[in-house]
Amino acid sequence: MPDSILETQTFDYVIAGGGSAGCVLANRLSADPQVRVALVEAGGDGTSLLQRVPIGAVAMVPTGWNNWQFESVPQPGLNGRCAYQPRGKTLGGSSSINAMIYTRGHRADYDHWAALGNPGWSYDEVLPYFRRAEHNERLHDGFHGQGGPLNVADLRTDNPWQQIFLQAARETGLPINDDFNGAEQEGAGLYQVTQKNGERWSAARAYVHPVLTDRPNLCVFTHTHALKVRLDGKRATGLEVWHRGEAFVLEARREVILSCGALQSPQLLQVSGIGDGAALARAGIRLRHHLPGVGQNLQDHLDFTFGHEVADAALFGLSPRGWWPALQALERYRRERRGKLTSNFAEAGAFLKLTPTSQVPEVQLHFVVALVENHARTLHLRHGLSCHVCVLRPKSRGTVEAAGPDMRDPPRIDPRYFEHPDDLEDMVGGYHLTRRLLHAPAIASRLGRDLFTPGVRTDAAVREVIHARAETIYHPAGTCKMGHDPLAVVDASLRVHGIDGLRVADVSIMPTLVGGNTNAPAIMIGEKAADLILAAAG
Repeated sequence: MPDSILETQTFDYVIAGGGSAGCVLANRLSADPQVRVALVEAGGDGTSLLQRVPIGAVAMVPTGWNNWQFESVPQPGLNGRCAYQPRGKTLGGSSSINAMIYTRGHRADYDHWAALGNPGWSYDEVLPYFRRAEHNERLHDGFHGQGGPLNVADLRTDNPWQQIFLQAARETGLPINDDFNGAEQEGAGLYQVTQKNGERWSAARAYVHPVLTDRPNLCVFTHTHALKVRLDGKRATGLEVWHRGEAFVLEARREVILSCGALQSPQLLQVSGIGDGAALARAGIRLRHHLPGVGQNLQDHLDFTFGHEVADAALFGLSPRGWWPALQALERYRRERRGKLTSNFAEAGAFLKLTPTSQVPEVQLHFVVALVENHARTLHLRHGLSCHVCVLRPKSRGTVEAAGPDMRDPPRIDPRYFEHPDDLEDMVGGYHLTRRLLHAPAIASRLGRDLFTPGVRTDAAVREVIHARAETIYHPAGTCKMGHDPLAVVDASLRVHGIDGLRVADVSIMPTLVGGNTNAPAIMIGEKAADLILAAAG
């Protein structure tokens, strides 16, 4: 990073946010040595040991290491609880602290985007961008890419519980799926992960770190906060930033691109004066451009977790019986880059339909080889396992609003979980499917005490425990939605409606949340956005 922003003040493109999509854009736009690109990231450079060793996520998600640690406002649907909202604060963004699961969603999700009036975003049209990004170590077919920056691999944990889970799925009558990103999503299987040689392969490691020394035209500013988009009338001309106690301006000759994620891209637009006029007035922000959809349409995958004690040191846990296996795992990781330290914890899972007539899976399972509660912030001195179930296409819609004119203050996040009653009923259906799987002989014969759902049998009791214990599984999206309806923020080329030289490129542009984990779609959005920007530049 340069010693002073003043030395490199003017660029062709200024990218706010060094997360998954931002890293892709920085790489693709700077491939031309004549084009100067600035990438602004509030966190560090993404090179710490915690970010390389996969199990480091268990230290980052519950704490402030590389994590914004946001909280929602109190949620009536969660019995008044505030919902923890961890997001990556480092180069690579949430790809540097997540569970590394590589899933794309269902074909129908993208076809739905196109049907809503977004040409170019159907499944067949975005598949080439998924493939361009990917290097899949095992799968070689028309659904997967070879030679891309993002390494996708099978897990290297050798954990016997993977096969126990699959056997339980067979006993329950579920189909086994070897590739959730192939021709069919439904079924139970093992997740592929964004790892390489047993290490986390974040967007920063895939797209930015390898090119930094060879591209003097790419300047990455870490520990640098974006403050607001600089406007000249209805044109974006640069980005005001805060670095080492001083504010500076990074001028953009061509475009400013926001890639701050679903919680902070709308906030950055709002503090810049772009958003709903009444909401900006409440926050003490001068209106520059009325765009009422900014911060609307928030969607998230809400999740319920089952937890059981299991006396098996193959699972993670804090107990004397686990100390020696932990030391052995550390030595094995040092020698082979295999074993427990390569775990993403959510090693297996499933995409399941709630009814025989369902067109697509409505719920997703994450089978976790550890006893996880409250985002790993509540520790248990025992070994155990967890199984998470989330509703994939929630109907509830929330909001994100700037609390004031300073981007460094947390936004006001209101997901409005369970505001739509169908979300709760779908969660009840997912609860029963998950419980049935956990009671299959392969798993049930090994389970100890039920920690979270003892005695829960009736649907009324299921609803009560869901309200009491549900929490996010970290997939907020949709707050700068793509389209042309009254709440749309960007068009199909990701240009902000009514403002020249300004785009948004991250999961906030999703009109509807995809049915799966959101990191792979974020990478795809970055890849497609780069093509759109380069095409506009001629």
